[in-house]
Amino acid sequence: MTTAAEYGATSWELCVQVEHQYEGEPKEFNIRVTGDLHIGGLMLKLVEKIQIPQDWSDYALWWEQKNCWLLKTHWTLDKYGVQADANLLYTPQHKALRLQLPNMKTVRLKVSFSAKVFKAVTEICKTLNIRRSEELSLLKPLDEPQKKKKKKEKSNDPIIEDILNLDNTAVTPGTAASPGLYSKTMTPIYDPVNGTPASSTMMWFSDSLLTEQNCNVLAVSQPNCPPEKLAKLYQPLSLVDKAAINAGWLDSSRSLMEQGFQEEDKLLLRFKYFSFFDLNPKYDAVRINQLYEQARWAILLEEIECTEEEMFMFASLQYHISKMSKSSEPQSYSNEPDIDEVEAALANLEVTLDGAHSDRMLEDITDVPKLSDYLKLFRPKKLTLRAYKEYWFVFKDTSISYYKNMECARAEPIEQLHLRGCEVVPDVNVSSKKFGIKLLIPVADGMNEIYLRCENENQYAKWMAACMLASKGKTMAYSSYRTEVRNIQSFLKMKDLNSAQAQAAPNLEAMEMNSECFVSPRYVKKYKNKQLTARILEAHQNVSHMSLVEAKMRFIQAWQSLPEFGIKYYIVRFRGCKKDELLGISYNRLIRIDMSTCLPIITWRFSNMKQWNVNWEIRQVAIEFDQNVSIAFACLSCDCKIVHEYIGGYIFLSTRSKDQNETLDEELFHKLTGGQD
Repeated sequence: MTTAAEYGATSWELCVQVEHQYEGEPKEFNIRVTGDLHIGGLMLKLVEKIQIPQDWSDYALWWEQKNCWLLKTHWTLDKYGVQADANLLYTPQHKALRLQLPNMKTVRLKVSFSAKVFKAVTEICKTLNIRRSEELSLLKPLDEPQKKKKKKEKSNDPIIEDILNLDNTAVTPGTAASPGLYSKTMTPIYDPVNGTPASSTMMWFSDSLLTEQNCNVLAVSQPNCPPEKLAKLYQPLSLVDKAAINAGWLDSSRSLMEQGFQEEDKLLLRFKYFSFFDLNPKYDAVRINQLYEQARWAILLEEIECTEEEMFMFASLQYHISKMSKSSEPQSYSNEPDIDEVEAALANLEVTLDGAHSDRMLEDITDVPKLSDYLKLFRPKKLTLRAYKEYWFVFKDTSISYYKNMECARAEPIEQLHLRGCEVVPDVNVSSKKFGIKLLIPVADGMNEIYLRCENENQYAKWMAACMLASKGKTMAYSSYRTEVRNIQSFLKMKDLNSAQAQAAPNLEAMEMNSECFVSPRYVKKYKNKQLTARILEAHQNVSHMSLVEAKMRFIQAWQSLPEFGIKYYIVRFRGCKKDELLGISYNRLIRIDMSTCLPIITWRFSNMKQWNVNWEIRQVAIEFDQNVSIAFACLSCDCKIVHEYIGGYIFLSTRSKDQNETLDEELFHKLTGGQD
């Protein structure tokens, strides 16, 4: 037994502030504790002293000085190192957060401020019905002091007025767990035209604020942004500017509170990793729409470069999607029979198995296919005109050989180009019948630049698809070759304005189109409204037959085919170099880029990576590749943890397969991305 005197000598007063949901300022409570008291016991004493009957299960202790949560309730105060000078806050773990979605719509919902960001994003995506949450993350908005001052002067903030409140949809501990909008044991079915949930799915919305109306806000394309507002948002971005934006990604291994965020703060929910797995229109209505919206805004604000021809192709798809979204009537759920989930799953499995069988046919061919044809070649040199010369080309495995003519093909080639690890850039203008391929081939002192010119779009599609696969170390025997050829052909067809002009000319006066909403502000300055309308309607003839979901998917595919797609830039300094350079990180490679010319110097593929690590003392990332190639660099535009997480995240995403269920190996993600700091 411990006497009162002995207890007084070993105990101390601990001050704990309690944040109550119905009161403004936190109240202070002094509790007599000893070092061997565990955290659970402290919280029990605290609740008994507060004497307010309510559900305290979501509350936890936050230690402000140490910037950490005390979540291990079995640990003692001594083990945590809590002493009398500690400032503890007893606060809810789930707090309201304002999230701007990829479609620029802001939602307000409860998010865990104590869970790691990776887990918090999973909860958010479950609430919003976005599958594959590992592809998304949270991004800090760029600080714009001038704009903030202007906003404070205004009495009515339009952004606050336009918030969709989903506060009650978040699952909080102590309540019956809701499956969000999808469950791993049930396959939600969506209408293929307007993307709204079918009747068997709608019953899941009964206990949630995310009802049919709110679901449409997320799954249906929003009205186009007025040209005036678009012009205000538009800012030409250099690669250095893009590096500053990319520095804002949150650390997935730490909680929101640990990273300094408070209740009612605003963050951006964006697709971070551009490796979109199992994108299925059947049950990805919200995911596809948000992905389309992120791509649409990237095109409109010129966050990614595209040609004028491509801009009008994207504009025609936007116009078509906008038109279809307005004309699609809301689905009536009351008269529809319930869909049997087991039958739907079996039917889906049957289609998947049939598809898998046909896809593997090419892989069974023992003789690797080859391409051979006359193409034109040009090697750029300083102070020379672009003169193309015709040669006989043979494409086999992952290499291109070229000869003086077809008769010389049995002799030694003039040169053999090894495409593994090269950069493949389209150099195309369909209207002027220009079908070129730009190859940047890694050599000892940088990149060897070569241009190939094809005669027509069919030849271009075959050679371009072969080059793209070869750059990844794959041959034409790979199952995706034919699919890649078809995708390139359909992409070229969408860009072909000549075929569109041959069709009946649209009546410009009868069409109600605000064409300035569909292109970036740069083209609004370049062309008059009638000119923009005419060109968009011409391009629209090539896509007018598409359904709403198909048009969104085509937009996403066209976005993916752009040379800059998925590349995130960071300012770094490589070991042994005295000048700053840019590092581009894509889903399958790292690119070293000259900051002054913005041209790639060399490319390293993830498939050739042996290991990577971080020296946390000097904040340096070191990577080893095959053939004894090793690099090391320090990050200047952000913390090296962000770059380390990007690389590890893409490695993690490459481990996914359709055989797995949707349960993520969170431990593996943190092992690959967390480092040891």
